[in-house]
Amino acid sequence: MRLWMWGIVLLVIALLGWGVYTLASEQNTLESDWEGLQATVAALQSENAALREKIEYIKQPENILKELKSQFNYTEVGEKLLIIIPPAASSTATSTVH
Repeated sequence: MRLWMWGIVLLVIALLGWGVYTLASEQNTLESDWEGLQATVAALQSENAALREKIEYIKQPENILKELKSQFNYTEVGEKLLIIIPPAASSTATSTVH
């Protein structure tokens, strides 16, 4: 009879140990997920701040005009557009034959 009780006690201890192990494993997984989410939130907050600054910049009419001219080659009536193309790099290869 005592042997059965010891067997049951050992079984309960084993089950409790397994439960503690799975809980600890889940906690580690959740902690690493939490850290990853915190990093994502920080990156998104930084991106959000940069976008808000850009919105404030674009709200000014003169800045809209600057962006139109620089990105889309926009010209106003009476303006002329001058596009300067840099010289191409020399692509002549020199080789020596012996």
